[in-house]
Amino acid sequence: MVSIQQVVLNSRPGKNGQPVAQNFRLEESTLPEDLQEGQVKVHTRYLSVDPYMRCRMNEDTGVDYLGPWQVSRVADGGGVGVVEDSKHPMFQKCDVVTSLNWPWQTRAIVDGKVLMKLDPQLVDWHLSYFLGIVGMPGLTSLLGVREKGHVKPGANQTMVVSGAAGACGMLAGQIARLEGCSRVVGICGTDEKCQVLVHEMGFDAAVNYKKDNVAEKLLEYCPDGVDSYFDNVGGQISEVVISQMKKNSHVILCGQISMYNKDVPYPPPLPAQTEATLKERNITRERFVVINYSDKHAMGLVQLSQWLKEGKLKVRETMVKGLENIGAAFESLMKGGNIGKQLVVVSEG
Repeated sequence: MVSIQQVVLNSRPGKNGQPVAQNFRLEESTLPEDLQEGQVKVHTRYLSVDPYMRCRMNEDTGVDYLGPWQVSRVADGGGVGVVEDSKHPMFQKCDVVTSLNWPWQTRAIVDGKVLMKLDPQLVDWHLSYFLGIVGMPGLTSLLGVREKGHVKPGANQTMVVSGAAGACGMLAGQIARLEGCSRVVGICGTDEKCQVLVHEMGFDAAVNYKKDNVAEKLLEYCPDGVDSYFDNVGGQISEVVISQMKKNSHVILCGQISMYNKDVPYPPPLPAQTEATLKERNITRERFVVINYSDKHAMGLVQLSQWLKEGKLKVRETMVKGLENIGAAFESLMKGGNIGKQLVVVSEG
């Protein structure tokens, strides 16, 4: 038997509760030496923590494409690692692989069906990028902008991004520029994040919603109104942005992190005034779920890799070392403690 560490869901925060590190528990366990046919033994390198995981802490996730974590059972999510042994024809020792359902363990034995083989050269061997820029956050940003943003090069369009210093927001703003937006404005929660967006990521301006008057700043930075809004947060910030959107503009409904600790349906209902604005101005606001565009994932990953290698997309990561700290990393993420992609380094090779 092989000794491992694993993280289980220790308790649920309650539908209206703020998640804390103590909702998770580190345990010692073992893996069998022998594999069954079709199984693969993997050594975990990086694990992803993401805002959507908050709903998996509830008994009912509220969506049909995500199951809840079970108390005292191993949690899972996006992960990257290396094959150590395989009885699956598609995988062999030393392959770099990923899964959206990677167990929160130092090592794991998984069904080969849940794994996808990766080409490390796509990210110049920065394997963590497969959980960010050349992974689901990158695809969500790229396909969200392309499928729902209606960006037209040369049309002098303005995009606003909320949660702009997070994994998706930071990329969405850069991609909007590459796709043809003439002006990109970010909304985030600290002056440091604003500085990163403007001076590193190429945003035209950034608003600190905790300090600035968001409505006044948007009028200043987007004097002609907003054409597209990449919405990662929902709540009052989104109500303000929508109030300044043009006729026939578009909301890309990516996430609603401000509402994840509240017992409301997803997407959360809007105030009557905001609903009226959407209707009067013919503003589209459609939920965007990246897994519904699986036929465009391969092409998207190639495009993201190309932009990365050309230096057209910049990357920021917030790394926490040690599987035992994954609960604290998730708590920090939900409080806005990250800049860019939040990751946990489980092992370094």
